Amino acid sequence: MTQNRRPRVRALALALGLAVASFSPLHSPDALAREQAAAALPADIAFEEFTLPNGLRVIVHTDRKAPIVAVNIWYHVGAKNEVPGRTGFAHLFEHLMFQSSENHQGEFFTPFELVGATDQNGTTNSDRTNYFQNVPTTALDMALWMESDRMGHFLGAVTWTCWTSSAAWCRTKSARARTSPTARCSSACSRPAIPRAIPTAG
Repeated sequence: MTQNRRPRVRALALALGLAVASFSPLHSPDALAREQAAAALPADIAFEEFTLPNGLRVIVHTDRKAPIVAVNIWYHVGAKNEVPGRTGFAHLFEHLMFQSSENHQGEFFTPFELVGATDQNGTTNSDRTNYFQNVPTTALDMALWMESDRMGHFLGAVTWTCWTSSAAWCRTKSARARTSPTARCSSACSRPAIPRAIPTAG
């Protein structure tokens, strides 16, 4: 076969493959209609929602399949709340709040590790900062106490050592994020939707 006929043969094979695939039962009008109908069904996830006297909005979903509880706290503060030219504070505070509080000395992770917590971390984006962990049901009261203590009694425990170590870690993480292909792609994709650049790492 000559060199210039090979692309034509490949194009013909591709066209034939696409034509055959279109007759597949997975792509029949009935299958597509069933798929669209299933996608249109509303999700029915039972939950309770209430607001505490301090203004904290609480959403509770109960699922008793396993004896664990997922605790996820969202603060509606992120990089969008920062002043241009003075960025990084949302991410810095995410890290600072993993340090001591006024009523708990030492890293926030330690008591959670002792009770067998899993998937514990925090993240910051342009809109919010969140902290999450999965704990055994017997440790729910401890998890809620730790979160409330971090929320209400954090400031008095911030030391210069804690501040400088968290700031150094955030600078390293931000520098790494700025050079990663995925962060650069994410920034380029969000630029049309966000009026000004909001740097975030977390």
